[in-house]
Amino acid sequence: MNAPAAAPPPAVSHHAESADSVLRAQGVVRHLGLDAAEAAERLQRHGRNTLPQPPRRGPLLRFLLQFHNVLIYVLLVAGVVTALLGHLVDSGVIFGVVVINAVIGFIQEGKAERALDAIRNMLSLRAQVLRDGRRCEIDAEELVPGDIVYLASGDRVPADLRLVEVRSLRIEEAALTGESVAVDKGVAPVAADAVLGDRDCMAYSGTLVTFGQGTGVVVATGAHTEIGRISAMLSEVQEITTPLLRNMAQFGRWLTWVILAVAAAAFAFGTLVRGYSAGEMFLAAVGLAVAAIPEGLPAIMTITLAIGVQRMAGRRAIVRRLPAVETLGSVTVICSDKTGTLTRNEMTARRVIAAGRVYEVGGVGYAPHGGFALEQGEVAVDAHPLLVDVARCALLCNDAALQREGGAWKVAGDPTEGALITLARKAGLEESFEREARPRTDVIPFESEHRFMATLNHDHAGRGVVYLKGAPERVLELCSAVRGEKGDQPLDLSWWQPRMHAAAASGMRLLALAVREGEDALKTLTFADVERGGFTLLGVLGLSDPPREEAVRAVARCLEAGIQVKMITGDHVATAHAIGEQLGLAAELDAITGTQIEAMSDADLRRIVGDTEIFARASPEHKLRLVRALQARGEVVAMTGDGVNDAPALKRADVGVAMGCNGTEAAKEAAEMVLADDNFASVAAAVEEGRTVYDNLRKAIAFILPTNIGQAGILVAAILLGMTLPMTPAQILWVNMVTAVTLALALAFEAPERDIMKRPPRDPAEPLLTRFVVWRVVFVGVLLVGGGLGAFVWEVGRGASLEFARTAAVNAVMVGEAFYLFNVRSFTDSILNRDGFLGNRYVLIAIALMLACQASFTYLPALQTLFGTVGLDVAAWSRILAFGVLMLLLVEAEKALIKTLNHGPGNRGGGNNRRSAQ
Repeated sequence: MNAPAAAPPPAVSHHAESADSVLRAQGVVRHLGLDAAEAAERLQRHGRNTLPQPPRRGPLLRFLLQFHNVLIYVLLVAGVVTALLGHLVDSGVIFGVVVINAVIGFIQEGKAERALDAIRNMLSLRAQVLRDGRRCEIDAEELVPGDIVYLASGDRVPADLRLVEVRSLRIEEAALTGESVAVDKGVAPVAADAVLGDRDCMAYSGTLVTFGQGTGVVVATGAHTEIGRISAMLSEVQEITTPLLRNMAQFGRWLTWVILAVAAAAFAFGTLVRGYSAGEMFLAAVGLAVAAIPEGLPAIMTITLAIGVQRMAGRRAIVRRLPAVETLGSVTVICSDKTGTLTRNEMTARRVIAAGRVYEVGGVGYAPHGGFALEQGEVAVDAHPLLVDVARCALLCNDAALQREGGAWKVAGDPTEGALITLARKAGLEESFEREARPRTDVIPFESEHRFMATLNHDHAGRGVVYLKGAPERVLELCSAVRGEKGDQPLDLSWWQPRMHAAAASGMRLLALAVREGEDALKTLTFADVERGGFTLLGVLGLSDPPREEAVRAVARCLEAGIQVKMITGDHVATAHAIGEQLGLAAELDAITGTQIEAMSDADLRRIVGDTEIFARASPEHKLRLVRALQARGEVVAMTGDGVNDAPALKRADVGVAMGCNGTEAAKEAAEMVLADDNFASVAAAVEEGRTVYDNLRKAIAFILPTNIGQAGILVAAILLGMTLPMTPAQILWVNMVTAVTLALALAFEAPERDIMKRPPRDPAEPLLTRFVVWRVVFVGVLLVGGGLGAFVWEVGRGASLEFARTAAVNAVMVGEAFYLFNVRSFTDSILNRDGFLGNRYVLIAIALMLACQASFTYLPALQTLFGTVGLDVAAWSRILAFGVLMLLLVEAEKALIKTLNHGPGNRGGGNNRRSAQ
């Protein structure tokens, strides 16, 4: 067995030290690198640059542990008892259910191991390093602290590096930090307490270089990297059981002890009071236990959950673990990552600030659909030539490409530059035409040191133009005028500053565009050419990663359902707060940062987490602490995310929800559910299905248990009265199995209530059997006792044989169950209407199947021999049918009385409000 992942040592603030200090601390000379002997010694000391395999349980132990469940114990006991009674076919069915459940659990086992494997696969395979003064390529696994590593566009960072040299270096860190755009890197140290996303002088293992070049010294490898720390956290996170499994386990324990107690009491009463022999009472006690054990309940629970899984799959939510279906129905808080979940993870130009006017840009993402609007409404681009000038500059001072792949628009290059191409297309420009009409002569690529990009373009008449884009404060320094609708005019910063500030406060990134014309003789472009200024400001763009429109609606729907929505992101505070406002989250509360979270005790965090909707600059540890704090408050937490940094919190949450399209494999393997369309709206749909599943499970329980109570009650009454048993153990098992596989199964197909997303979340502490459900179960159970025992006594009293009386008793119970099936479609609403009887076609199919089974049970010679039954006459069937109708009317009368007394639990079952199940 492999050793567990080593816990990382205390973090060293390499980001707060100068590059030279880090090089000295690592004992390496910048222009020589490590020599071969030193590298080998360090490899021996630090180990290979891989994430260690955690300890794992063997396949046999994993399979055997699937049987370690109270419900499974109940099924095993039922199977053993049935086998002892000689009914091997029925016993085989019970054991088959147990094995199927175990196989499903075995297949789903090992989420954590696969999540760790997915993280390991993110590590780079090869690395460019400096060894013995020479640049060479080695396996990334052989990297050691002190190695000098070279990075270029397209590389995956092979270890944690302290950067010592950069050239226009940008790194995509979304999977690690949640930052929505690539980060510009530098070499200057930052504050020791800077959060991960603000450590500009660091490059972390597993992140992707999107632009430029860089050189860094390795400061951490393998388990000691940031990804290694997440891997260790993931292996330590304890998965928690679901509310359903907790309730079912509690119910199973309770039911087991009650059954044993009642069977023991019946045995004692029969032998001591009634004088039955021990052998007779032992068989009676066994029959009583068989009657009371709901053998089909675990199977019905599994089938109901599986049907919920199918429904969710149709709504783009793929469930990886069955119990997660029901857990969604009791979710009280959804913690959502921002980038790619609530937003599209596609930069969009949202605002154009031009001379005297501020244009709002329609459309989201890279799709070139949308227009321009002023306060008075939509404007035509042809009537505003300045917009065309802005769009042309954005298009020509640009190195990205926009293309359509499979119906989706994709950017090759920097996401921000992709947004500029989309803006140009919205303004009616076409890339190939514009680039052909004004070919690029020279370019100065963007560099973080200069904070601008400039291109020199000439048209076919030889007219030269310099286009400039960059940080507003830098571009404004180089501008002496501003382009207006009626020509150039002096630059008035007092007009521009408040409008740029307002855009920044709205969470937008600002980018200024400028032009300098009359450069016909210029053939090459140097920094000196740009630095001499004289540019004309065209406009300032406000860009952001906007919320999904459907996410805004889904958040509103969740809030209406009483579910809190909290946004946890690695992005900046201003951006997070602005997106939060657009999503409809509480705008009056300030966002809390990861630094503030670190300063809080667990008690303080538990107190504040309930009233805060936005958490910014959050690290993996912060997300995990937030989920734990919410759970400590008694919340049922769903966590959505797509990055490696989300995996520990996804695993810890009651329901982890990963993004299927843009999510990392680590996130998918750690989650219980994966969204096929990366759409937050699918979470709301899944919650609706989860609530429906729980409703249907309660209905199934309220249907199955009266059968057990009725049969057990019939036997207890017979023992107390000193009568012959009205049913044999074999007949009891028949009733239990037929009820479960026919009638109860129909309830799994009940459609959701119309008001299901207007109810508050179910209290996770609410027992599976509420007082109301217990009352209903007992009430119906007593009616079944009366019907079954009454049929038996009546037939015996009129001189019928024991076999005839027992056959009548069994059929009375089954027909009573069939009529009660209509009742249970709604706990409180009347079903005496067309929808109540015909609204779920599966109910009618189930009753037809049950009647076919009972006909075989009553009249088929082979089953008559097996179960000791005989055919019934028309008179007996008339009395049985009359009992079924009476039972239906009595339950409906009880509903009406409860509603009148206002003691019902509310319309939780649906009758009139139900959509017809198709």
